[in-house]
Amino acid sequence: MKKNLGKTVFFPMPVLIIGTYDENGVPDAMNAAWGGRYDSDKVVISLSKHKTTENFEKTGAFTVAFATKKTMVASDYFGIASGKNEDKIAKASFHAVKSESVNAPVFDEYPVTLECKVLSWKDEVLVGEVVNTVADEAYLGADGKLDAQKCEFISYDETNNSYRVVGESVGNAFKDGLALKG
Repeated sequence: MKKNLGKTVFFPMPVLIIGTYDENGVPDAMNAAWGGRYDSDKVVISLSKHKTTENFEKTGAFTVAFATKKTMVASDYFGIASGKNEDKIAKASFHAVKSESVNAPVFDEYPVTLECKVLSWKDEVLVGEVVNTVADEAYLGADGKLDAQKCEFISYDETNNSYRVVGESVGNAFKDGLALKG
């Protein structure tokens, strides 16, 4: 029997870390759970007004890193502290380097980062064009492709207010379903 939960439940929701520079070139990071891929080369993220939004309005750029089990504590902190009040990057002992593609920081601690240009920012919805993706070689498989199992990406579980590790591969996309097609 099904039970009416009465609200939106959407799972998994990636834990996204938005990286920006302020007007003085100081890196900042913000945790955002309300986002995803939009078309083949774009991301969309729902954000209310923050220091982060003020930053990308000035620079026209941001990065999106994917939080992991290893970075969970700092990633959660990036969502509960304000960059207006403290240097979150220094407090978390994270290391930022300038993106080669956009005017935004890449944090060494995250295995995968999307480098993005702002396409639009309207009604609290940010759309960015992904111009490059950088990945730490330690998280690549022998074939040179990203190994998500090594990354231990986390997702936000809004029902239980917790983070969960994205698990093992259980099938082959665009292949396993062919068994029912024929």
